[in-house]
Amino acid sequence: MSTDSIDGGEADTRPKIEVTEDAAEQAISLLEGEDLDVSEAGLRLFVQQGGCAGLSYGMRFDDAPDEDDTIYEHHDLRVFVDPASLKYIEGSILDYESGLQAEGFHVDNPNVVSECGCGESFRT
Repeated sequence: MSTDSIDGGEADTRPKIEVTEDAAEQAISLLEGEDLDVSEAGLRLFVQQGGCAGLSYGMRFDDAPDEDDTIYEHHDLRVFVDPASLKYIEGSILDYESGLQAEGFHVDNPNVVSECGCGESFRT
């Protein structure tokens, strides 16, 4: 299990998964609503096969990270990413958007080369 924290005074130079304050607040509220301990539990962000462009994002709450997960912590939210998904979403920003058209979590992924028309799936 690896984390994006700083150990021994050396900064981690890997591209990180960032989380906006709005996204963290929404996720923590949902975690607490599920009676999960936010100091241990977190939001799992993953990539799966599917959608018209080939890949899509998935999110769910987990009680704890898996042994091989990378753990990102932003605004008191823990985000778990498995090694297979990490190569597709390194450098991404998880945000929460609310507006007239839609409300929900959104991944701004710099690795995407094309998306489907509805924005639900992507290709890297």
